[in-house]
Amino acid sequence: MFRPGGPGQDPRPMFRPGGPRGPPGLNMTPPGDDVAHEFFPFFRVYKDGRVERFMPTEKVPPTDDPNTGVRSKDVQISPEVAVRIFLPKIDDPTQKVPVLFYTHGGGFSIGSAFAQGYHNYVSSLVAEANVIAVSVDYRLAPEHPIPACYEDSWEAFKWVASHANGNGPEPWLNDHADFRRVFMTGDSAGANITHTLAARIGSTELPGVKVIGIALVHPYFGGTDDDKMWLFLCPTNGGLEDPRLKPATEDLAKLGCEKMLIFVADEDHLKERGISYYDELKKSGWKGTVEIEENKGQHHVFHLMNPTCDDAKAMKKRLVSFIKE
Repeated sequence: MFRPGGPGQDPRPMFRPGGPRGPPGLNMTPPGDDVAHEFFPFFRVYKDGRVERFMPTEKVPPTDDPNTGVRSKDVQISPEVAVRIFLPKIDDPTQKVPVLFYTHGGGFSIGSAFAQGYHNYVSSLVAEANVIAVSVDYRLAPEHPIPACYEDSWEAFKWVASHANGNGPEPWLNDHADFRRVFMTGDSAGANITHTLAARIGSTELPGVKVIGIALVHPYFGGTDDDKMWLFLCPTNGGLEDPRLKPATEDLAKLGCEKMLIFVADEDHLKERGISYYDELKKSGWKGTVEIEENKGQHHVFHLMNPTCDDAKAMKKRLVSFIKE
């Protein structure tokens, strides 16, 4: 069983914003009169402005994997935004491989591209899919209210795209990235952010960049109790019809990719929202192809909580084949 704060663990037991229950064994101090807002199991905000996270993120430095040959390093691309880049084992110095842009989840308020769980997962994708990956570490709410996470992720993607001519600031991308084969993926809140990026890409010219496929893993969209937290985290929101909560038909129709894969989990409270997104995308007039896969008997982001289980292995295999097809 996951123990919050344990060494080498991903800091998210359920990823359920505003949910009524936390993980077993997580002792909570009842909120007092000095608490202004609380969204368990993510954070509480005190009246004096202090923010307390129930599941602090343990960050790890980039490391090279001697077993797979995957290398990694961190790049600060602006004062606000950093990325972790993963390079697969390269035998031919002229070899070009696809690009994978990864956006982590965590209710827009916890998690990091530098967390052990995400480092391990993205590194394994790089090894198996033979891609160069860029995992974005965006600013977290509530200290940095939404839309900071969307804007930071967009800034990171544009930074990646700036290497398409081979003259960007990062040698790994200049030397080994094939910008005609770009893929994007994210889980939970990260899948939501990935959708907004795809809609933005569909109406933005990025010379030399072609996004082939996007995979949304257990995506968060509006229509659940989680919306209360999102609306709190985004003071300048458009209500429950905000297109970042409820994707607009015109945004779906212009998604900037050729194919999409959506994963849902049978016992995930966000399952129906993922299925609804799939249905609305098919009706939107979008010209790409979309598939959806469901894991029976599994919970939200089970593949990060238990990455060695059979379903997690099969899910990763499917994502790798989606990239390689």
